[in-house]
Amino acid sequence: MQDVSFIGGKVTVIAAPTFPQGFEISEFADDADPLDFPAAQIAEYGMGVNGDLVVWTRAAALEVTLNIIPNSDADKNLSILYDMNRAAKGKISAQDVITLVASYPDGTRKILSNGKLVSGVPAGSASSNGRIKTKEYKFVFENKIN
Repeated sequence: MQDVSFIGGKVTVIAAPTFPQGFEISEFADDADPLDFPAAQIAEYGMGVNGDLVVWTRAAALEVTLNIIPNSDADKNLSILYDMNRAAKGKISAQDVITLVASYPDGTRKILSNGKLVSGVPAGSASSNGRIKTKEYKFVFENKIN
């Protein structure tokens, strides 16, 4: 039997220079996928005029989305990271380089390196049922170490 539960899973975000010691995330949302690694296309293909298949490998960025409980410690830290890396008139971006470590309940870990926070929610949005919406943060990484 395979237990595929993520209960007890956590993510550690290390962002230099803003959070060089890193911070742990375990406050995942209940209404969106807490940790999402979408498929990454690693090859292209085509067909020659006579039907010959041609394939070639291509580099692909690795995307990660975290959905976090609003106003949690994780959300507060990710909001700081978002604000520090957001460019604006008269404001310099921290240009953090991010490492993300996903730790699974079975003891396995996935380490993504040389990353960047690419999008986040600038403030708490409200849903029509009166609830503050889940905060979504998206990252992109150059490599997966293991």
